[in-house]
Amino acid sequence: MFAAVFPGQGSQKPGMGHSLYENFDAAKQVFDEVSGALQIDVAKLCFESSEDELRQTQNAQIALYTCGLAAYRALAMEGYADALAGHSVGEYAAVVASGALTVREGARLVWRRGELMKNAPSGTMAAVLGLDALILEDVCRRVDGEVVIANDNCPGQLVISGSHEAVAAASEKASAAGAKRVLPLNVSGAFHSPLMVDAAREMGAALNDAAWQPQAKPVYANVTAGAVEGSASWAGLLERQLSSSVRWTETIQAMIANGITTFVEFGSGEVLTGLLKRIDKEATGLAVTDASTVNEAKLQLGGVNA
Repeated sequence: MFAAVFPGQGSQKPGMGHSLYENFDAAKQVFDEVSGALQIDVAKLCFESSEDELRQTQNAQIALYTCGLAAYRALAMEGYADALAGHSVGEYAAVVASGALTVREGARLVWRRGELMKNAPSGTMAAVLGLDALILEDVCRRVDGEVVIANDNCPGQLVISGSHEAVAAASEKASAAGAKRVLPLNVSGAFHSPLMVDAAREMGAALNDAAWQPQAKPVYANVTAGAVEGSASWAGLLERQLSSSVRWTETIQAMIANGITTFVEFGSGEVLTGLLKRIDKEATGLAVTDASTVNEAKLQLGGVNA
């Protein structure tokens, strides 16, 4: 059994998706649908933007969404994966791949999400390496101000999020508590923290207005780390996701417990494939980002019709 997984912000890079666009009609169609939904040239955004331009929250999110689904469609995986999941904004690609939303509807939601996150209250995030989650939770509780664990990416890699002052204080205490490294992240806000509650509420309005469709495959949710079988739950889950922790370690562990042995990462980079090795050394990870990796994945997975 295998799962399709989609990366979040930080995996973007200039030129992303170009090989998919040039070599697969199904991938080009995804770019065209997203561009049509938003009235922007998403292909130009992905292929010609500088690293700084692509790092901007709204640009990064729509680029990752588009390339993730383009890679998924290029592999002709429709209905073939046993389960799906996505890290942060990648969850929107996973939900669309499950059939719960159209590509166009998902694109409009991702663009709105990026807009709200870009305009959210000032805050920041930091990666904390080599510290147990329970210890870091205690560190966050002992700091004045708002700071929480935003991402549990894999054993030994956590991310905290909150106000500038609280994150700085928690970073210092985490180092004193034994963290190997604490790295400030170049982000514009305190994503996946209570500082995003107002943005989440506005996102909820857009999600509730979306045209939800029957879901064909289970998607594992960031906020619960459990499988969601029907699309009726997604408006609430994706609203909560903006201000809640991404429980990625637990998500992968739950999928493995339910029989998933291979994880195929779609879109750009190999961040999730790298995290997988830290979560479970026995699981197999593949990254599909261009024409050559599409063909390699077809050979390794077998039974996928182009």
